Amino acid sequence: TRSLSITSVDQSMFEKAQGEKVTLPCTFVLSEEDEGPLDIEWVLIPADNQKKEQIIIMYAVDRIYNHYYAAMTGRMQFTNPDPRSGDGSLDILNLKSADTGTYQCKVKKAPGVQSQKIQLTVLVKPARTKCSIEGSQEIGKDVILKCASQEGSPLLSYDWRRVSGTQELPATSMLNKNTGELLLKNASQDYSGTYNCVAANRVGTDECSVELNVTPPINTAGIIAGAIIGTLLGLSILAFLVFCCCKKHREKKYEKEVHHDIREDVPPPKSRSSTARSYIGSNRSSLGSMSPSNMEGYTKTPYSQVPSEDFERTPGQNPTFAPSKVAAPNLSRMGAVPVMIPAQSKDGSIV
Repeated sequence: TRSLSITSVDQSMFEKAQGEKVTLPCTFVLSEEDEGPLDIEWVLIPADNQKKEQIIIMYAVDRIYNHYYAAMTGRMQFTNPDPRSGDGSLDILNLKSADTGTYQCKVKKAPGVQSQKIQLTVLVKPARTKCSIEGSQEIGKDVILKCASQEGSPLLSYDWRRVSGTQELPATSMLNKNTGELLLKNASQDYSGTYNCVAANRVGTDECSVELNVTPPINTAGIIAGAIIGTLLGLSILAFLVFCCCKKHREKKYEKEVHHDIREDVPPPKSRSSTARSYIGSNRSSLGSMSPSNMEGYTKTPYSQVPSEDFERTPGQNPTFAPSKVAAPNLSRMGAVPVMIPAQSKDGSIV
């Protein structure tokens, strides 16, 4: 008895790069005895056997159902819009690394039933590959050229080549294809040039370049001496600036102290009138403190010598002072000493 059979059994494993398209084949042939309705179903078999199969897309009762698996919505379709022709192959667009897994095609037309499994591996191409140099680029030193891809599915392999000069790697070079390191021992100026690294896996490649410039050793003694001299010079300038600031501060402080002393210790000069009044007042006090018995030996001071504006007049202009008629207060009650107030006579003598 004949029944339907799946004819696409040649390839059961696919490796594709992320972002590409894959067609999982599922062609079949029907038998005359297969009279039931045609059903075609694609499912994703999980790696964990404890989980259930996930339906991706299905054809049943002359209709396509593709809303079962949200992760692939809009990215999957039957290769042939009419699977009844015997082609139930599945197209998956814009592949992602999460699409990796085992897919099964099931075809049923009673009484015939057949299925086929296909393994899909989505790989990421090497990307964002960077080259760098480790070590001193001096003659006689060991230099390491490094290459690493930021993205890419394993297994990645690296290969270095020289793209300038002789285009051959130095004889002392040692390459590690797994890590991407190229060791150049005892480097010389002949090693200078442009080096290119190629990172590759089963689905793609990526490249980067680096420029190597091997130079004579640097005069470290001169650099150290220059650094010391520069440091000392900087310290000298700093010390000079500090000294100038301190000196200026002391000068300002001294000026303030001198100005303060002048204002506090030196009184302003007195006027002539105040000097004359002070002189007359002192003489009157001296005369008032004398008793009549002490007046005999008192030496008269001519009024012409008194430095007062009131007495710088001609003798004819001097006013005549009359004796004071004011009665003296009772000094005994006040407890004060009697004071004799001198008076001036008409001829200018004191009485």
